[in-house]
Amino acid sequence: MSEAHESRLAHRVAEAAETVHKRSKSVSAVAVFGRMGWLTSSRVDEWRQGRRDHLEAVMTVRDDKIAAALRALRDWAERQGLEPSETAYLAATRDHRPLRFTAHGDEAVERAYRTHWISPDLTPAQRERLNKAPDLVAILPLTAWTCASCHGTGEFYVLEEDAPICLTCSDMDHLVFLPSGDAALSRRAKKESGLSAVVKQLNKRRKRYERRGVLVEEAALERAEEQCLADEDLRARRRERERERRDQQDVEFQKRMAAEVLRLFPGCPPERAEEIAHHAGVRGSGRVGRSAAGRDLEANAVTLAVAASVRHLDTDYDQQLMSGVPRRQARDNIRARMDAVLASWRSA
Repeated sequence: MSEAHESRLAHRVAEAAETVHKRSKSVSAVAVFGRMGWLTSSRVDEWRQGRRDHLEAVMTVRDDKIAAALRALRDWAERQGLEPSETAYLAATRDHRPLRFTAHGDEAVERAYRTHWISPDLTPAQRERLNKAPDLVAILPLTAWTCASCHGTGEFYVLEEDAPICLTCSDMDHLVFLPSGDAALSRRAKKESGLSAVVKQLNKRRKRYERRGVLVEEAALERAEEQCLADEDLRARRRERERERRDQQDVEFQKRMAAEVLRLFPGCPPERAEEIAHHAGVRGSGRVGRSAAGRDLEANAVTLAVAASVRHLDTDYDQQLMSGVPRRQARDNIRARMDAVLASWRSA
């Protein structure tokens, strides 16, 4: 790799690392590579679930480029005064086997991947959480599947030696499913249960595994339900306070986002900027304003929110979709109009 290419790569690594550190006070190669687009969350999930032999199997990046990025990350972290902390990466399987990062298993490279760079002011509890063993994961499949042991099937499976195993064969069929929805109940049931597993399912649209609930012992669930009933009034008051706090945060965030829209697009009508911020920043919507980049008001995320508004309100894009025009073709058809509106808003 040339010196110029390595310098540009170091700049990309530094930008990604700064964003990751701002959010978590801890920076790892996995998080930085995800931020750079070298890793997707769904592929990382597959690796953490033991479905991949090593992490680099899901990366389409040359070895020399990865090595240069790891060096750049170390140099950046040392300049920031961060402390190295070697972290155990364990598979979310029954045996919690160590995860591998590389095909060749070079110890120096494996150690570079395992090293988390952390802020000196992290508390002991926060440091301990970095080395916490991962939850056992059970998969809620989207399609029919067959147990590798008994050749039967079931509602869930766990992975053992990269093969799907039913709950009966994995000695977990005594567990009951608690769907997501009540965070306090799920947290308490999981804490009370000697054996538990987080249930995940692949979201094909978002291309990532999402939590659907937990498998816990029935007696643990009953104890957790009793605990929740005992302090329901207290938790209701806390929920109301949290709701008010989140509502206020949403209003403040939308104001800041509207201001950023006007900074990037000074020709955008102020009322339109407020509308864009309100639409993109709705909590739980999954829109760009609620993404990590959107919450940080990164220029690219804000621009995507503005472009989406222009696409739907200032072109005939929606009408084309309704008339049967394929989405990609419709986007091509309205690109010139979109570019013209965005250019006029930028230059005013």
